[in-house]
Amino acid sequence: MKGLYIHVPFCARKCSYCDFYSLAGRGTLIAPYVDAIIEESTRYAKQEFQTLYIGGGTPSLLGPELLEKLILGLRQSFDLSSLIEVTIEANPDSVTPALLKKAKELGINRISIGVQSLNDNELKIAGRIHNSIQAIEAIKLSKTAGFSSISADLIAGLPGQTWDSLNFSLNKLVEMDINHISLYCLEVEEGTPLARNIPPNLPSDDMQADLFEKARHYLAEQGFVHYEISNFAQIGHQCQHNLNYWRGGEYLGLGPASASHLDGKRSRNKADLEAYLADPRGQTEYIEKLYITDKAAEEAMLRLRLVEEGLNITEFEDRYGKDNTSEITARLEKLAQEGNLLKEDVRYKLKPERVLTANPIFAEVLS
Repeated sequence: MKGLYIHVPFCARKCSYCDFYSLAGRGTLIAPYVDAIIEESTRYAKQEFQTLYIGGGTPSLLGPELLEKLILGLRQSFDLSSLIEVTIEANPDSVTPALLKKAKELGINRISIGVQSLNDNELKIAGRIHNSIQAIEAIKLSKTAGFSSISADLIAGLPGQTWDSLNFSLNKLVEMDINHISLYCLEVEEGTPLARNIPPNLPSDDMQADLFEKARHYLAEQGFVHYEISNFAQIGHQCQHNLNYWRGGEYLGLGPASASHLDGKRSRNKADLEAYLADPRGQTEYIEKLYITDKAAEEAMLRLRLVEEGLNITEFEDRYGKDNTSEITARLEKLAQEGNLLKEDVRYKLKPERVLTANPIFAEVLS
């Protein structure tokens, strides 16, 4: 499987916690940006993809006309005849019936809505420009438009958040038959407004972990599979595009700050919108050749993120060869013996209680 990612780095306003490459107040550049994406796509012409993910930023700011121009332009460059999943991210304040109608007409079959919370105080503190009513309406509009695969993002650990407020958001989404929920723990990233002015009611790490654990148990009771560290889905609604990442598959990213993994090489575009608009085909910041042992270690680490699936060591050794995986296998076995990983027959998995403290484990696997 191979995935195509399109980065749309425009936002109506930056959230207080966000450190992604996105820019506010640059709406006049969206139209020329679509032209630039299409131009960059010609650099990789004729490639075939099975998943397409339009992320950001706020892709719903494209509106119906520019969304159509983007998709039609990509179809000119690439073979998209075998797409099984096409996702667009959207923020509630920019979801419109016209956008949703056009998205369905263009073959987009999955929408990911940045809800974050259904508590208006939490949304305001986080710098979100929508409110809970708009978030609920965006979900209803998506259902009316015919979307049967709808994902919602939520954040655990927002300032002032309690289990009651997080549970309210989760319960409302479940009531509305949302079939995929991404639950991210709030991280205070250096350089963000949140980091410069940390609220006194920010939950501690222990409180945040408790919120996540309660949410995990609640979603399991509601029939959601905890299939990746931050992702929960009903059966059949796992995000195929992201599963391809975590299984070590190939992908192409278009747009500033986007990353690619193709033909045994990893590359990334510069995080510079103006430079990208001036020369969309020449913004590669670096290219790294992945040696087979490095690729194997990276895949082992990524597959451990798949909480239910884990890493099948037999398939892994068959894919890369025992000579190239022996040291990785030894590290995995050591981690299992120390109680940091589960070993179930031929699979290594994260222990549920290590989901939020997995980074040292990942570092050990990569070492």
